[in-house]
Amino acid sequence: MLDPVQARKQILKNSRRVVLKVGTRLLADQTAIARLVLQIHELRQSGRQVILVSSGAVGMGMRASGLKRRPRHLSEVQALAAMGQVKLMAMYEAECAKYGFKAAQLLLTADDLRSRERHLNAVNCIEALLAHDVLPIINENDPVSVSELKFGDNDTLAALLGSMIRADLTIILTTVDGLLDKNPDGTLGKRISVVRGVTAGLKEIASGTDDAAFSIGGMASKLNAAELLNSAGEALWIASGSDADVISRIFAAEDVGTVFLPPDGIHKMGSRKRWLASFSRPSGVVSVDDGAADALTKKGSSLLPSGVVSVTGNFRRGDVVKITRASDGAVLAKGITNFSSEEAGLIAHHKSADLTTLLGCDAEDELVHRNNMVLL
Repeated sequence: MLDPVQARKQILKNSRRVVLKVGTRLLADQTAIARLVLQIHELRQSGRQVILVSSGAVGMGMRASGLKRRPRHLSEVQALAAMGQVKLMAMYEAECAKYGFKAAQLLLTADDLRSRERHLNAVNCIEALLAHDVLPIINENDPVSVSELKFGDNDTLAALLGSMIRADLTIILTTVDGLLDKNPDGTLGKRISVVRGVTAGLKEIASGTDDAAFSIGGMASKLNAAELLNSAGEALWIASGSDADVISRIFAAEDVGTVFLPPDGIHKMGSRKRWLASFSRPSGVVSVDDGAADALTKKGSSLLPSGVVSVTGNFRRGDVVKITRASDGAVLAKGITNFSSEEAGLIAHHKSADLTTLLGCDAEDELVHRNNMVLL
């Protein structure tokens, strides 16, 4: 039986690096930002590293322009974000200066994190800022983001950042107290204190809690964030940012919000596998037979050419491919291929001992090595 009190204490005991996400509705004015920065200062004083994911740029731009409604045209929203980001960062910098530390701004698009090189550059930049005791403040690069480059919402951005920089805990401050259970009559019931593993039942509960109070990201997006982090072996805590002392209460292990813990048996994932699982975009698909599927999922084996049924797409050596089971199309894994699509098609169904003859050159035995693969 899961003990909520002990679960909280254990998570907090090991939380030296924290990602904190705050939504637009909680950043109404300078006073709200002042309260937030004070609590961040107290966290830093306790020896923890903090990375802040802050919404609010568009809202700040609207207030500066005297607008009551968010524009419909993308270019106008982007212009407001560009205006508001300056004001938002000026407020943060002023509040941080009161406690003797500096803030830095990083604006990211989803494409920045999908590219392995840019992904590593972003990680290295954040690490350098933390090493110099600077508070990284991160937001989506709204002025240049279009649909294919967007994270979707800052809940997703916070989860991705928590995974990529190996944060021990990600906290999302929202406008509700946590995930609420659903009563038999369909109404919302008591707050759920601790969750181990996101289930289909929880997703069904969350689908009935989304409303305008959540702005872009609703409770469903928070469960998606929890699932992403839990799969990497990390925890997510959501709580109401309307409580001025909520961060202090969280780190006092009080029973506030909802804590999402990884399912039993899930361990912390390595950095490369985190990138493969959550950030990479496959360039092709390799379908395998049932024997190879069992070897991958039950034995942790590498993918050998002999188990390949078909190859789809156009990829090169070093690209990421999706591995599926041919019999039912189930997605099993993603991995970095040792062969191009043309070579993979040529060596499919063949034993590793035959590869040199087939290709006319020396070659690895594995189409995808298990060290370069993540099961999904």
